[in-house]
Amino acid sequence: MVKSTFLAWVIRMPLIKRWGLMHCVKKENIAEHSHQVAVIAHLLATIKNQYFGGSINAERAATVAIYHEISETKLQDINHVTKYHNPELTKEFKKLEEIAELECLRCLPKELQNEFKPLLVQSNVEPEYKKIVKAADIISAYLKASDELKFGNNEFTDVKPRLLEMLETYRKTMPEVNYLLDVFEENCFVSVDKLSNSDG
Repeated sequence: MVKSTFLAWVIRMPLIKRWGLMHCVKKENIAEHSHQVAVIAHLLATIKNQYFGGSINAERAATVAIYHEISETKLQDINHVTKYHNPELTKEFKKLEEIAELECLRCLPKELQNEFKPLLVQSNVEPEYKKIVKAADIISAYLKASDELKFGNNEFTDVKPRLLEMLETYRKTMPEVNYLLDVFEENCFVSVDKLSNSDG
């Protein structure tokens, strides 16, 4: 039996820091981020199905989200502005990410690779799942930026407006994004005492 390194790479995700070029009041790693994106994607899919006539598999959306940063197990986190400020660099980074995703896929036993390919290799993720996970990814980053600003971290002063602009695109075509932000956003920034009182 051939031994696999796949799980070993995944469990190293907590070692990979996000926002590497920026000062953060609260440190974040890609394991924490992926978990949060999975929760948000699951919520978005469930809201879409419940209120807006969707038929997306919420559990699959969450699973795609869990693995959406798998390339960073090989490449680490790349700053958004660095990655997207130059079209040629963006193209090359995207190529590197796909190479890393395919490497992760090939770490698995061959019999499992077909099952994991549409989860790990972003170019193979079904478009409706890719869209919902991307929306969840931006919401997660937006909540992070808002949280950092709440604690007076001016490093995120330019990040929040950029993320809000990106979110606007999703708000126009995904009513579930508006619903989630309207219902859940506000309480993400209150004290634990206020949270407990609200639940009571």
